[in-house]
Amino acid sequence: MQSVDRAVTVLEILARHGEAGVTEVADELGVHKSTAFRLLGVLENRGLVAQEQERGKYYLGAGVLRLAGAAAVRLDISQEGAPMCRLLADELGETANIAVLDNGAAVNIMQARGPASVTAQNWLGRRTPLHATSSGKALLAFQPGPVQDAALARKLPRLTDRTITSVAELREQLAGVVRNGFAVAIEELELGLHAVAAPVRAHDGQVIGAISVSAPAYRLEAERIPEVAKRTVEAAQELSRRMGYGV
Repeated sequence: MQSVDRAVTVLEILARHGEAGVTEVADELGVHKSTAFRLLGVLENRGLVAQEQERGKYYLGAGVLRLAGAAAVRLDISQEGAPMCRLLADELGETANIAVLDNGAAVNIMQARGPASVTAQNWLGRRTPLHATSSGKALLAFQPGPVQDAALARKLPRLTDRTITSVAELREQLAGVVRNGFAVAIEELELGLHAVAAPVRAHDGQVIGAISVSAPAYRLEAERIPEVAKRTVEAAQELSRRMGYGV
């Protein structure tokens, strides 16, 4: 634990000073130069610090930016997505959500309710299964092969008589999501609930979230799904643009 604490302190020192040499780091840590040199070496091997060879000074490396970026993505998509979620809910009159992938589930981090969904349940903060939700399918369809395989290797519980529990059938649907740009769930999570979702991308093109619209089956009937899907895809594309994709 002491080594971890010292390593974090080294990062804080470099963040505060911009750059520092072994002696400066050792003095601030209160350790021998050899100890500071070993800590900096480990951090450099992991890409968390880098060294300017001519001057021997160390500074924060690109690895820190990657870690910070991963943490910032969830904050950014929530902040940038709030107005998009509100607009979509108002336009369609239904419940709009933004979900992110979290340890094998789709977690809703943003929700807005349209005028027709006053009595709709609260999905905010809920973990929902990837195989039985439109958001889950929109997220899973664009994940790397190993991530997708790991998710499909788990048991796919049947939640309603419409839930897809066949891996082959689900893979076919996921391929359709990639082709069409949106996912649909028809009473697969709950009877009487329909939903449509589209993927949201980060600046590098990676799918980092999904924006969805859900409604009772009697309001989101089959003939209305193309219209709702089109608007949901447009909202997802605009949110992706705000996240830096295609800019």
